[in-house]
Amino acid sequence: MSKVKIGAIASGSGSNFEAIIKACEEGILKHKAGVKVLICNKAEAFCMERAKNHNIPHELIETNKFLHLPREEFDKKMITVLKKYDCELVVLVGYMRLVSQSFIDTFNGNVMNIHPALLPSFKGMHSHKDVLEYGVKVSGTTVHFVDPQSDHGPIIIQKCVPVYDTDTEKTLGPRVLEWEHKIFPKAIELYCDKRLHVDGRIVRIDGDVVL
Repeated sequence: MSKVKIGAIASGSGSNFEAIIKACEEGILKHKAGVKVLICNKAEAFCMERAKNHNIPHELIETNKFLHLPREEFDKKMITVLKKYDCELVVLVGYMRLVSQSFIDTFNGNVMNIHPALLPSFKGMHSHKDVLEYGVKVSGTTVHFVDPQSDHGPIIIQKCVPVYDTDTEKTLGPRVLEWEHKIFPKAIELYCDKRLHVDGRIVRIDGDVVL
């Protein structure tokens, strides 16, 4: 069985990017997938150092240099890179922009994102802050297929994480992140094993999922 070729897009540190790389190198994805390229849209982002450390090609396409372009035109630049490396699956690993429908269609809907909360609750960039202010007792993380709306596409897999009365963003965040690093590779494994079937908003999974 040929390995699934993954293209990653990130804007920041890229710890989920690192988790996926390690899963491909020595974990559950070792014989199933490989990360072929990283695209980064911010010049100072540490994710590019992670790519260098693993000898993964990386390309910088700075958002700030193309603010005059419509989103579809910016996305075409990323598509060119991803197609160059023959990527089948695209993972957004802390990419702080929306992607266009044309981008999603180019990859037949095979674009995944991870969010540090239990969608559809607490969308956006400040989920831990919002969780704590709302006072919920459970938060978590979600991997979903991407659509043009923010944190909106069909949900693949979720993991609950307790919220304690003493929590702050600095204590809740790392506890959620620990599970992000586990469920994103698991979602990719389910894709590689052809166990995911999208039916409207419902992602049906063949068999049980063990985390």
